[in-house]
Amino acid sequence: MASELYEPIPRGPVRGSIRPPGSKSITNRALVCAALAGGTSRLIGCLDSEDTRVMRQCLEELGIPVKAADESTWKVRGCGGIIPAHQAELYVANSGTTIRFLTALVATARGTFRLDGNDRMRQRPIGDLVRALRDLGVDIRAADDSFPPVVVEASELAGGTVTMRTDVSSQYLSGLLMAAPSARAPLEIRLEGPLVSRPYVEMTVAVMREFGVEVVVHEKRVFRVEAPQEYDSTMYVIEPDASAASYFWAAAAVTGGRVQVEGLHFDALQGDVAFCRCLEQMGCRVTDEAAGIVVEGAELHGIDVDMADISDTVLTLAVVALFADSPTRIRGVPHIRHKESDRIGDLARELRKLGAEVREHEDGLTIVPGPLRGATIATYDDHRMAMSFTVVGARIAGVRIEHPECVEKTYPAFFEDWERLTSR
Repeated sequence: MASELYEPIPRGPVRGSIRPPGSKSITNRALVCAALAGGTSRLIGCLDSEDTRVMRQCLEELGIPVKAADESTWKVRGCGGIIPAHQAELYVANSGTTIRFLTALVATARGTFRLDGNDRMRQRPIGDLVRALRDLGVDIRAADDSFPPVVVEASELAGGTVTMRTDVSSQYLSGLLMAAPSARAPLEIRLEGPLVSRPYVEMTVAVMREFGVEVVVHEKRVFRVEAPQEYDSTMYVIEPDASAASYFWAAAAVTGGRVQVEGLHFDALQGDVAFCRCLEQMGCRVTDEAAGIVVEGAELHGIDVDMADISDTVLTLAVVALFADSPTRIRGVPHIRHKESDRIGDLARELRKLGAEVREHEDGLTIVPGPLRGATIATYDDHRMAMSFTVVGARIAGVRIEHPECVEKTYPAFFEDWERLTSR
């Protein structure tokens, strides 16, 4: 948006239906699998946003053409598992999926590759992936051995067995899994410690299967991919983004309205549809109808919830918690301090501006509702801060969102869709 501030207007109960754009997480996974496939794949329902644009641009830099048939349908001419480029400077902006997926991908190539991003990206950890690749024989360097920029001197990925930590990001595991078919020998990944955001790994495995590659999972701790093998080119349809949908379901919750998100059901690939179960625990009525999941608002109650598997919706639940009749405790998400912003500390600071009492914990936070007031919300260049706090403005006047253009990262049309839904 051109404006430096966006001020949502409370208009009473939000009622209607909406279909968000395609999932960012699935779009970038499908792009990687299609890039490694033999032949041309057709991806339908793609999200066109900053995160997916940088992925497309980086694949082009690697010699893999991605052409748009229209805004949401892209054709990818795969490389058959052999990266054409032998040198590239890949700029990823602040896209975590792009740098983590492509760091693993270029390790299967031959040549020198440098991956870098903006200032915030240089603060986001990648050390566990760097160490796992090094243990597999990859010549790889990173700042302080833990942060971008990353330089890979690639001589193909040998395969073998590696132990990997995934308590900071599941994207390390997802990236290595998707690259694994291009290794010279089968790859087995053993997890050390907890795995955060497990549904995103399950999503990765499901997308790989659609492109013809199976991942064998043993007791949820060991992942094995046979190699070398090619992905199959295919036509693949991408679901609407469940994380984006959370803001519209939340609008129904806080205003006592009724919102249906079209194209999303509880059997979706995206674990974030479970956000609706949190709203249900808080008192909302939730139904999975033929067209999509419906949330109807009601009197809201505080809950105690572990959100490790749906951490992208922590901010959305936190703003809903402002309108509950008792405190809400969010657990299991220490890793979200390393996202686009510090999604515990920065979130707490903005919630307090609105009148809530907020207590930070090592693994989350507690929100104690209080009399609410309007405020100017800093977004920290974090798309989810902007979209989540817009929900508060559906109920409370005087909420102003700074730098709303940050939603370009994953949902460029968010405010247009918000106005269309809330103005009915």
